[in-house]
Amino acid sequence: MDDFAGLSEKRLCILHGEGMRRFEEAWTQGKAPEPVTGLSLLDIKHEIALRLLESYRLCERRCGVGTQSRLASEFLHLGEEPELIPSHTLFFCGCTFRCAYCQNWDFALDPRAGVPADPAELAARIAAGCSQGSGNANFVGGNPDPHLHTILDIIRRLGPDCAYLPMIWNSNMFMSAEAMELTAGVMDVYLGDFRYGSDACAESCSEVRDYFTPVSRNFIAAARHAEVMLRHLVLPGHLDCCTGAIMRWVSENLPGVYFNLMFQYRPEYRAALSPGMDRRLSAEEKRAALEAASSYGIQASKGAAGSV
Repeated sequence: MDDFAGLSEKRLCILHGEGMRRFEEAWTQGKAPEPVTGLSLLDIKHEIALRLLESYRLCERRCGVGTQSRLASEFLHLGEEPELIPSHTLFFCGCTFRCAYCQNWDFALDPRAGVPADPAELAARIAAGCSQGSGNANFVGGNPDPHLHTILDIIRRLGPDCAYLPMIWNSNMFMSAEAMELTAGVMDVYLGDFRYGSDACAESCSEVRDYFTPVSRNFIAAARHAEVMLRHLVLPGHLDCCTGAIMRWVSENLPGVYFNLMFQYRPEYRAALSPGMDRRLSAEEKRAALEAASSYGIQASKGAAGSV
């Protein structure tokens, strides 16, 4: 956009910070925020996301490789947490993880699958869904993080009829700190996976390094800005290293958070090739997970399966 010609990323971040300050002040007073130097805060966020995409800093991999957003499907989802349905869900292709047991591997692991995502068309579909009773717009995948620029573009195109439609960031929460800042003030709910309590487990099962620090950081940041709904998929053989460790962290850092304890694991994709991952949970493991939740004071919901 010509409005941003000549503005450095540093200058854009300063404008973003000022815009967020005004937004938060106006929010607490129940007023509409004043634009920064005539620029929409959503436009500023979108432009910064495009700059991050250029050197691919949208997730913690920071691989330097960008991608065109492609959509696998878009529909009214009735299988999410009960509080969220009916949910107008947009499934983007590609993911920052390579989970050995991925249930959506056909599109989640291939950013070239699906069809090109047209922000104007998708905004129109969300608006139509809003008029037909959808409860929110739910951005998922794969994983939404590589598509933040496209998602912000969709949201800024929504008209006044969608002004109060909740926006949901349905993510593995491995996004960069810079990207996390751009979702603040835009997303109403962070529907986040917290899968591993151990970096070693994350690397072994999902081919991702240095997992725990950025994911825990992002959950804390999310709780400062919006509602958090945390999903934990219990994995066979990972009760102590992952389930127990995550529950301990949650009890110390996010007490009272919505915690969906998920027992829907099933061995798919390449799970049969991973030692210990080629089976479903035992009844004993399910009981142990519930007992652990109770011991840490976590009121565990057992809602929808969601996507894994």
